[in-house]
Amino acid sequence: MIHHIGKANSIVNQFLLELRDAEIQTDRQRFRKNLERLGEIFAYEISKTLAYKTVDVDTTLGTASINVLVEQPILATILRAGLPLHQGLLNIFDHADSAYISAYRKLKKNGAFNIQMEYISSPDMDSRIVLVSDPMLATGQSMVLTCKELLARFSISEMHIVTVIASAEGIEYVKAHLPKAKIWVAAIDEEMTTKAYIVPGLGDAGDLAFGVKG
Repeated sequence: MIHHIGKANSIVNQFLLELRDAEIQTDRQRFRKNLERLGEIFAYEISKTLAYKTVDVDTTLGTASINVLVEQPILATILRAGLPLHQGLLNIFDHADSAYISAYRKLKKNGAFNIQMEYISSPDMDSRIVLVSDPMLATGQSMVLTCKELLARFSISEMHIVTVIASAEGIEYVKAHLPKAKIWVAAIDEEMTTKAYIVPGLGDAGDLAFGVKG
């Protein structure tokens, strides 16, 4: 299932514009903040789909009954680009446990690449709802590898994939390999370059957020 939150007009479009704008995105702090803001919006939208229970709370004048989450999800992100988006999700799901995954493109001399996974630092995910975030979903290979590794380790009850900009090809790849996952995306672009960068996309989110890799 795909939830395309940028399809309808909302403030999401303003944050997307600033992330894509080649001049505005040179301000790293603003770039990170816009990813964080989108993470907060994603979290709010995802929260509408989760299970709730009714609890009573005592006020100074009486008792109020309020529906609250049965449990907060586990928030997993792919380093390093995923950190600002993860922070936005964590701002809303502020009692959530976090998991961190190192997965990256290992380039070959001919320009091709393999997805390399180095480590996963994670709490127990058995019977839990898990949100896996990465701001860009290009080929979808990193996301699929990450999610399959988590699913091999844990009996996850529900998986949500959170990404800001995805390629149409990447969406189809994830749907084919993770048919039960729920995909949350702000924008879907139709093209990719021969080096698997999304067009028009926004460039390398990790470099824009934290500096160019050496």
